[in-house]
Amino acid sequence: MAVSGAGTCKLETMEAEVEIKANADKLYKFISNQHYDFPKAASDKIHDVAVHEGDWETSGSVKLWKYTIDGNVETYKEKVEIDEANKRVSLTGLEGSHVLDNYKSYKIIFQVTPNSEGGSVKITLEYKKLNENDPPPQKYLSFLVNVIKDVDAHLIKE
Repeated sequence: MAVSGAGTCKLETMEAEVEIKANADKLYKFISNQHYDFPKAASDKIHDVAVHEGDWETSGSVKLWKYTIDGNVETYKEKVEIDEANKRVSLTGLEGSHVLDNYKSYKIIFQVTPNSEGGSVKITLEYKKLNENDPPPQKYLSFLVNVIKDVDAHLIKE
């Protein structure tokens, strides 16, 4: 029996921009291939990042993240795509507790843009809700904004 309306949720996006004071190239390198340093930079949020397939630096590698959001420990298994030319890193969700409970697809995109004072990081979430009534992933976007702020502060101290 077919369910009417199944799979009709459309691809949606949410965006935020974070101004950074650290060197933009250094921050891009951190985001693109130093995932193992995220627990050092944002220890209250991100607890562990482990390579599941591939390595730390190659597009197509798969990593498993463990983090706390709103007091809950969650996991996110993602496949990374690195676009060096555009300083863009995409993390496509494969599995995960909580975040993929409400979203059929979920992708995090970081775009780093340098300027004379550091730069900015544009964070885009692309997602498809499982159900039209599910909330947009605002708490995850806020979480990512705060993680980037932590990374920026960490890199300034180095």
